[in-house]
Amino acid sequence: MKRPVIGIAANEIQNSGEVLHELPIIYTPIGYVKAVQKAGALALVLPISEKEAAKEYIHQIDKLVLAGGQNVATKFYGQPLATEQDYSFLARDEFELALIDEALRQKKPIFAVCRGMQLLNVAFGGDLQQKIDESNGTRHMQAPIPREIPTHAIQTLEDSMLQSLYGSRNKVNSFHHQAINRLASNFTATAWSPDNIIEGIEDTQHKILAVQWHPDFAYEALVQEMGIFQYVVNHL
Repeated sequence: MKRPVIGIAANEIQNSGEVLHELPIIYTPIGYVKAVQKAGALALVLPISEKEAAKEYIHQIDKLVLAGGQNVATKFYGQPLATEQDYSFLARDEFELALIDEALRQKKPIFAVCRGMQLLNVAFGGDLQQKIDESNGTRHMQAPIPREIPTHAIQTLEDSMLQSLYGSRNKVNSFHHQAINRLASNFTATAWSPDNIIEGIEDTQHKILAVQWHPDFAYEALVQEMGIFQYVVNHL
């Protein structure tokens, strides 16, 4: 039986440090690749390319994964920059937006994590909170707590994909300082943190599932985090 091919959109770093001779590198966190393989699929890493290449890349895969990383450039959701520094990467935004458009045209499912969820919301017309207010006590950037340890609660929507995977209540890890603000109209919010930050979204029409936490950090430690990769590979 032919294994599904899962395309994972890659990131770039311009200086990889002394060990790698300060070379620019293309990379994706290994958790995406290993979890997809463990779920029975082939992983294909998609390097940042010209927008015109998106059609051919999407043609070669069965499903698309959008990973975490930099902020989404504010130009794509019509806000002035409200943070001390601009942590966006325009070439990545442009290419991944092209991948999203092409995945929709070719009717390929999309799974997105952290920044990937935020980019999806922007792609469909929503916008973002550029800096989360943590004054109410929910911590959304848990470092230096180890990445596989869940640190805050989530509540899920009844009959949602996420509730079938995580139950009505669970705990997840958290590594973000931005979040969805206005939700795009095609999405349904299906998970929230105690301070009402949207932690999961779904669009059943377009076969899209996205989460704000990082299953790729915890797939070896937590059954439910491997479970979401199994769901994406075999059912989404």
